[in-house]
Amino acid sequence: MSISAGFSVAEIREFVVEYERVPHGQKGPWLAAQGVSNGRFRRWQAAVFGGDLDRGLIPRDSGAMTVPPALRKALANVDAARQERDEAELAQLRERVRQLEATNGALGKAIGLLHEMNVDEPDTTPMTNDPDDSSTSRTNSSPS
Repeated sequence: MSISAGFSVAEIREFVVEYERVPHGQKGPWLAAQGVSNGRFRRWQAAVFGGDLDRGLIPRDSGAMTVPPALRKALANVDAARQERDEAELAQLRERVRQLEATNGALGKAIGLLHEMNVDEPDTTPMTNDPDDSSTSRTNSSPS
C-alpha cells in the first residue's frame, strides 16, 4: 500500500528530495507546477522525514504520536532557558517592588512631617484690618 494512490514510494521520496533542492522563494510555484497540493506534499514530507515511508506507514492527520528524543531534549532545553529567564525577571521585579515600597514609605514620612509642621506652627501672616476704601469716588456717568 502506498501513501498516495498513483505514486510509488520511490517517486514520493524523489519528489521530496527534488523539492528540497528548489531555491527558497521558488518552492510554492514549483509545487503548483507539479500538480501536487500543499497538504498532500506536507503529508509526503512528514512520511519521508519521519521514517514512515520506508515502513509503509501512512501518517495520521492528527500530528505526531510521539516526540523524537532529539526534539524532546531541545524542548527541555528551551523550557529550562525560559524558566531561568522568568526567574531572573521575577527577581528583578521583586527588587523593583522593594525599591518602590521604600520610596513610597519615605514619601509618606515626608508628607507626614510637612503636615505636622503646618499644623503646629501658628499662622504667621498678620491679620490686617481693611482700611476704608481710599480709591477715588466713582460715578455711574461717563466723563463728557
